[in-house]
Amino acid sequence: MRKKIGILGAGSWATALAVLLAQKNYSIMMWARRQGLAEEINQLRENSSYLPGVTLPERVTASSDLEETLTGATDVIFGVPSHAFREVVRLALPYLSPEVIFINAAKGIEEGSLSRLSLVFGEEAGRGSLNRYVALSGPSHAEEVGRGIPTAVVAASASMEKAGYVQELFMDKSFRVYTNPDVTGVELGGALKNIIALGTGIADGLGLGDNTRAALMTRGLAEITRLGLAMGASPLTFAGLAGVGDLIVTCTSMHSRNRRAGIAIGKGCSLEEALARVRMVVEGVRTTRAAYLLAGRYEVEMPITGQICRVLFEGLSPRDAVDNLMTRERTREMEEAARVATTPEG
Repeated sequence: MRKKIGILGAGSWATALAVLLAQKNYSIMMWARRQGLAEEINQLRENSSYLPGVTLPERVTASSDLEETLTGATDVIFGVPSHAFREVVRLALPYLSPEVIFINAAKGIEEGSLSRLSLVFGEEAGRGSLNRYVALSGPSHAEEVGRGIPTAVVAASASMEKAGYVQELFMDKSFRVYTNPDVTGVELGGALKNIIALGTGIADGLGLGDNTRAALMTRGLAEITRLGLAMGASPLTFAGLAGVGDLIVTCTSMHSRNRRAGIAIGKGCSLEEALARVRMVVEGVRTTRAAYLLAGRYEVEMPITGQICRVLFEGLSPRDAVDNLMTRERTREMEEAARVATTPEG
């Protein structure tokens, strides 16, 4: 019997994963909140709103009925925005079997609780379910995955058996999956890189150059690593696909919603105008505020995050934010690197 996989969400990333898995001969059912979108997918074999130009295999069907989507599924993929994650987990649980594998493809931090999404999942499903929870992350634009462009990602879980299962589930000639036991680091890397992508976009919108982008990415990675270590992550994760890999692709590509939103802000748009231009969820906006609060909670210095937060929510001009970063007190890069290298986690 063909394996059935339920995918919760019908955005670009959920759709790309549906295409990938259907090509491996799995039966895929996507859940869309809007019945009209489900009907479009089923009738036209395309999700023109979120992943235009990609033909969906016949093994992909869509439904606005959650029970229909999940009944009989051996695996469920959460492909919804992070701010909707808790609600969708709560709605889905009554229809899931006790053996189902939970695969989270969302990247973010819950704004109200400041929790990583695995912790949100554990609160709703019970901590015992975390051994069946796998986070899928890494440099993976939906626009390229949906077209079969070679991509490499990470499957992270407290259970390496389940991480290996997800590795096997997704692996094919265009999609390579590595396993990692560091759920904390993988989730933080996937969430926090969106903040830096907003920053590089703002710099691009201001007309600044490659030097500026490289500086923001490098110093942004230092911020991500500092917070990650304070929260119990491994520094090695941030040197891998879920860290620097995802940071590079999100900060440099026009597929990146966060970078595009940043460009609009750098060119003078308000946050609301920038989000309207992108027309899809820009995860980095909520994540910026959450990370700023987490930095305070863990007493971690995150100057780029702080300046972007002020630009987004306090009306600071992008040009003044750049000046503030460039005129900070002098420091020594190698001393900071040594502090990271000598932490217990390192």
